Amino acid sequence: MSDRLNMPLERDFKFYQRRKHDKWLEVPAPAPALEGPVADSHAHIHMLPDPAWEFVRCAANGVDFVCEIVDPSEDGSLPFDQLAAWRNSAASQVSAAGLNVRSTDVRIAVGVHPHNAKLYTDAIENELVGRLDDSRVGALGEIGLDFHYDLSPRSVQRDVFVRQVELAKQAGLPIALHLRGGEDPEKDNAHAEAFEILQQIGFPEAGTLLHCCALGSDELAPWVEAGCYIAYGGALTFKSANDAREGAKIVPLDRLMVETDSPYMTPEPMRGTVCTPAHVVFTAALLAEVRGIEPGEGRRAFLEQLHDNTLSFYAGGR
Repeated sequence: MSDRLNMPLERDFKFYQRRKHDKWLEVPAPAPALEGPVADSHAHIHMLPDPAWEFVRCAANGVDFVCEIVDPSEDGSLPFDQLAAWRNSAASQVSAAGLNVRSTDVRIAVGVHPHNAKLYTDAIENELVGRLDDSRVGALGEIGLDFHYDLSPRSVQRDVFVRQVELAKQAGLPIALHLRGGEDPEKDNAHAEAFEILQQIGFPEAGTLLHCCALGSDELAPWVEAGCYIAYGGALTFKSANDAREGAKIVPLDRLMVETDSPYMTPEPMRGTVCTPAHVVFTAALLAEVRGIEPGEGRRAFLEQLHDNTLSFYAGGR
């Protein structure tokens, strides 16, 4: 590692942490290098200052797929309207840099986040339904329940959650879930309540993905038994995430994914910086370690399965 001055004026494909006095510390990529490409199953790339550049960094670091998460009540049409331009710009920059890598593919998941359930109207639903016909859309999400912040009334969150699950079923699309509980494990258990709702109304046949999973093995078991996909983000790398790491061991390999939730949940060793989709390589390396997989042929096969899981899920039943 080495300190580096004036990083904001420079662009390369490495990883850096900002230090005091405008110095930057280079952080090595996983070593040995990952044996295959990685897919980021959940990112809000439109929230980053330069989405096109982030696609370039993805390509340079072996991240060849990103699912962009869009909430029509908050993001409007901008991600849909700008995505092609971002990708075209990224392809030009990759070529200009002389990188012999494939461009990053992108799919979209669209849905109203539980924070914004109070904004759900007939007009928003009509916009959402129209977006589900877009060939780039591979899932309805992120949807669910958030009893931690309670930014929308819980009764409204429940109603909007059920309605969007029904829309996913009608469209033949999978769902990506955001579930976060509050302080009281009895009254604020968003995971248990969402699971009960899905049992009552039926899980979508196209699939269900538990995004940003941090559950221990006992809490996670019902979701696994129900056939759900489980995605792990930067939180898996946190020192306090022992329960999540234990839970990650029980997920069948063919239903496992990694993600960033960029610009949030930056993984170690990049804590303190804005999370970008390229950071998913750190989570993928740690997940392999948690599962007892050594670098080499075994990790290559592991990464290939995670990659296939993600692309298959976001094929969206199309």
